[in-house]
Amino acid sequence: MLLTIDIGNTNVTLGAYDGSVLSFTARLSTDSLKTDDQYAVEIKNLLSLYNLSTEDIEDAIISSVVPQVGKSISNAVSKLCHIVPLMLGPGVKTGLNIKIDNPAQLGADLVAGAVGALESYTMPCVIIDMGTASTISVLDKNGAFLGGIIAAGVRLTLKALAENTAQLTSIPIEAPKSVIGANTVECMQSGLVYGAASMLDGLLCKIEKELGETPTVVATGGLSKEIITHCSKNIIYNENLLLDGLHAIYEKNN
Repeated sequence: MLLTIDIGNTNVTLGAYDGSVLSFTARLSTDSLKTDDQYAVEIKNLLSLYNLSTEDIEDAIISSVVPQVGKSISNAVSKLCHIVPLMLGPGVKTGLNIKIDNPAQLGADLVAGAVGALESYTMPCVIIDMGTASTISVLDKNGAFLGGIIAAGVRLTLKALAENTAQLTSIPIEAPKSVIGANTVECMQSGLVYGAASMLDGLLCKIEKELGETPTVVATGGLSKEIITHCSKNIIYNENLLLDGLHAIYEKNN
């Protein structure tokens, strides 16, 4: 089996592929203070939870936007499974034509998401990933990566509100019953959820205008499902887009 691991600023997402079939997905908290051994214990426990052993893992591929955690998890997988994971980065074949000013600056998570979209969707395509940051990536009709947009994530916005205002506290991120909130919590929820949805709709309109054609739009990331429900644009939700992209990249290199 192939172990795919996407390391974000908040969560580590793992998936195991038996051939082309995704057998399970799981999440860990991203913590740069954890040692190799701590991550090894957590990964081993996750495999056991899904009735797998370390011997079942034949290879692994990792994408990471947190270099220190990427190194720790790579070492952990090596200890557990006696393999050297493929780390997504310069020199790895992706099949992605990157047209930004400095292709080396493109984050591994954005590369994985773009490759996942190339494998599954009609071009041109826009990929929305709502995690710690909300990112939008744009692929043209030929599948080339043109660039994108980075905005503060919904949880990051909520954290800023709670930490920098005396009377606003942390709340559940969910849509209130109406856009016009009747109390402080509903007002904050409206700003977070409907505000993020409106931002996506507005940016997608501008992207479509610049492209000159209507793109396929696909969303992934922890909060996307809650937000895109309230968008007026047609957006496909794919929870495992980045893992699928990592699987495809692994296949291109083997």
